[in-house]
Order: sequence, then C-alpha cells, then structure tokens
Amino acid sequence: MTKRISASSYLNTAPLVWSFLYGQNHGKVELILDNAPARSAELLSQKRVDAALVPVFAYQSIDDIYLVPDVCVGAHDRVRSVCLVTKGEDLSEVTSVALDSSSRTSVALTKIIFREFLGVEPEWKEAEPNIDAMLAASDCALLIGDPALRLAQTDYRVFDLAEVWNKFTGLGFVFAMWMSRSSQQSIDFAASRNEGLAHVEEIIGNYLSEVSLTREDIRSYLTANISYSVDENMREGMELYFKLALKHQLVSKNKPLIFAD
Repeated sequence: MTKRISASSYLNTAPLVWSFLYGQNHGKVELILDNAPARSAELLSQKRVDAALVPVFAYQSIDDIYLVPDVCVGAHDRVRSVCLVTKGEDLSEVTSVALDSSSRTSVALTKIIFREFLGVEPEWKEAEPNIDAMLAASDCALLIGDPALRLAQTDYRVFDLAEVWNKFTGLGFVFAMWMSRSSQQSIDFAASRNEGLAHVEEIIGNYLSEVSLTREDIRSYLTANISYSVDENMREGMELYFKLALKHQLVSKNKPLIFAD
C-alpha cells in the first residue's frame, strides 16, 4: 500500500521533500503539500497520513506518534524565517503581539520568550500573515515562513526568534520534524534529506520567482541558516522548549522524546 506523507510547501522544507517530488522517492509515496505547517499536524492527528513534517509543538498533543531521528527543520542561532517584528520598539516595550497562527511551535516559542525571558505578558491577537495590517493593530508581529524572509526589504525592526532563543539559552532550536504513526520506518527520511541537499541549486531555481530573494540569499538560507540535522545542542533545546511550554501552561503534558527505529 502506498504510504501517504504530508509537509508544508515553505522554502525551508524543500530539501526534505525534493526526493519525493523529483528524486529517488518520486512515485513511491503520496505527498500532500500545504502552505500551513499546522495542516500537516492536523492530517497526522486525524490518521489521514502515515508520516508528516510537523511543527514540534504538535508532538505533545498527538498520541501514539514517533519522532523520526536526526531529520529536522531547525537552526543553531539565526533562522531568518521566524521573526518578531516591530515598528522600532524593543521587545521589552511591547504591549500587544499579532500572532501568525500557522505554526503553533512559533506561537508557543513567542509566549515563552516574553514570559520566561522578558518577564512581560502582552496582549495576544491572532492575525493573518500580513505584516502591515498586523503592525497597524499591534506593537509587534510574529511572522513565519517565506513572508518572514522578505522582511529584510522593509524598514521594520526584526528580531530573529531562533537568535533570541539562543541568546537566552545558548541552545539551538528545532522547529519541525518528521513524525510517524509507526515505530518502524519504511521510508529513509535521512537519505531523502541528503538527496535534497545535494540538489540545492535546483531548489533555488524553483523558488527564485516565489520568494523575491537573490540566488545567493536563498543559498545562504538553506545551507547556513537552516539545520536539517538534530545534534545534541538542538535536542537539548527541544527538551527545554517542552519543559518551559509546560511551565507556562502552553501544553498539558511533557512526554519524553520517543524516536522511531
């Protein structure tokens, strides 16, 4: 039976899905792509897919799933595509935050940063990912994915969320991982990642017209900013993230990390 998997169609996921679209795994699985990472979590929760590239926050709320080891979308320090944005204010001056709710991982990370590290509780407002509209209604906005990459072309003040996390913890951050319904993997997601990373130039060509960045910017983002492997520092970061999410009542439990074979 053909396996069904799901992932978001952001630029940062492209090396992880390239093999399934164009490479050695093409035709071997049914791949569902969607703009919102939260949609993949929903499909996995509803048992409509066998595996999904899911924001890590969802791990605590979906029963009977396993983390696929080593493969992720993360960052050791600066990620560029998950940002808090103001019209000039420092984060300590913020009283309201417009939240792009398409990734609950980043929403929870934002709340942890304000509550745990800055000691403030701004007003939270869900919003569509339109930076001008968000900042018209709030002091600060959380923007993720490809729209966040374009912020360098604006006059807004940008705070990189992974960089802020690293500043306070010294740790990297894992934003998303493949998660599976089965403890035994029939898909080699690590080999698929490696194949995708070997075709970065082709990926850049596919996205040039979509993200309005230069070839050099995209290459730097995919090869220097994003980490597609989970090292010990990033694993510690994920464990601390879940611990703090429980402390601040953003999750109802903190189950241990369980990896598929």
